[in-house]
Formats: sequence, structure tokens, C-alpha cells
Amino acid sequence: MRPALEYVGAARIHGAGPTAVPALRATDLVVMPGEFVAIMGPSGSGKSTLLSLAGALDAPTAGRVLVHGTDLATLSPTALAALRRRTIGYVFQELNLLPGLTAVENVALPLELDGSSPGAARSAAMTALTGVQLDHLAERFPDNLSGGEQQRVAIARAFVGPRSLLLADEPTGALDSVTGEIVMRLLRDYGESGRTVVLVTHDASHAAWADRIVYLKDGCVVDDIRSGMAGHRS
Repeated sequence: MRPALEYVGAARIHGAGPTAVPALRATDLVVMPGEFVAIMGPSGSGKSTLLSLAGALDAPTAGRVLVHGTDLATLSPTALAALRRRTIGYVFQELNLLPGLTAVENVALPLELDGSSPGAARSAAMTALTGVQLDHLAERFPDNLSGGEQQRVAIARAFVGPRSLLLADEPTGALDSVTGEIVMRLLRDYGESGRTVVLVTHDASHAAWADRIVYLKDGCVVDDIRSGMAGHRS
């Protein structure tokens, strides 16, 4: 089976010469389809860099990053944009919801940008909002939603359509423990549907929902273990 995500000696250095800062050192990592992998490590360890390379938001300065066998470096900007719309869902720390669009419009936007009709995009968006238990708030604007509700809208936007790889960067960082638990269950359910989830988190209890926990330190993978807290997933 072909990996959903693969890093082959992937590294990212910011700057050059004496001011160069290695954000991620040569990294080899394989994530298979249907896996839920949590990335942990201290601030500055390279967690967000690892995720941004997978989401084609940044490019490695050495090595390769492959999504479903395709080397991202071989794709044109247009092809990369299409990949992000169709294959990769990204949940940002900042959420990036558009304040002038309702919840359902925010979720439908990636599909409309990819050429779906407004009706088809809205139908798929409502399905995604139902999945995160927010269909009853579909017509509300982000400013009229709680922080947890906004986060679930952002997750629905990342889920919508046929995307098979979900990247989530600290999606529970600003949430209370109860709402954070709801979000983690949504991510787990997404993974159990056969799709792939890569989660950056600083919270060990949230990482325990994953199948594997990868630890980074100083831009290097220092451990890669199977999660031992399966009871959380019942």
C-alpha cells in the first residue's frame, strides 16, 4: 500500500549563511492511509514546519515530501493549489474563517473555488457541518459563534469533499477541556473512516487519541511510538 504521506530526508532551513536557522533537519517519516498520527515536542522543535511541508504551504530546502506518492516539488503552483483543495484539509491555529461568510459559506468555499456549483457545494457543506453537529448554526457568522463552534466550522471546512489527508495544527489550543474532547473525537472518527490525520499538539491526553505519537526535538524525530491509551477511543 502506498503511503498517504512520506518525508524522505526532508529538511527546512530558514535564512542562509551564519544566520541560517534549521527548522527541520533531515527527516524520514511514513504515514499510511487511515493512520492517525500525533506530532509532539517543545516549542521550536519543528512540529508546525513538518505540517506546513505536508500541506504544501512551505517547501523543503532538502529532501522530498510526497502525498499519495506524488512529490510535491514536481507540481506547479496551480497543481499544488488543486491538491490543497481536493486532497489535503488543513486546520490552522488561527482558524482563518472569513468573517463576512456564514458557517455554511465558509465550509462550502473550497468546493466552489474548485468548480462545484453553489448548490452542490452548499449540500456538501451542510453534510460536513452535520458531521460536527453544527448544522443548526449554518447561517451564523463566525463572530456569532463561540470559540469551540468556530473551531468545529474550521474542521468541517477541512473535512468537506473528497479530501483524504487532514492536517491539524494545535486545533484544541484555545478550547476548554470539554470542547477539546469533542474535537478530538471528531478527528478520531475522521481517521476511522479510512482517511489520514496528522495532528500537532502539546497536550499528551489529546495525542493519546492517535495511533502513533511522533516526538520532535531540535528539528529531529527522536521517538515514534504506538499510542497506548486505546481506552480513550471507545
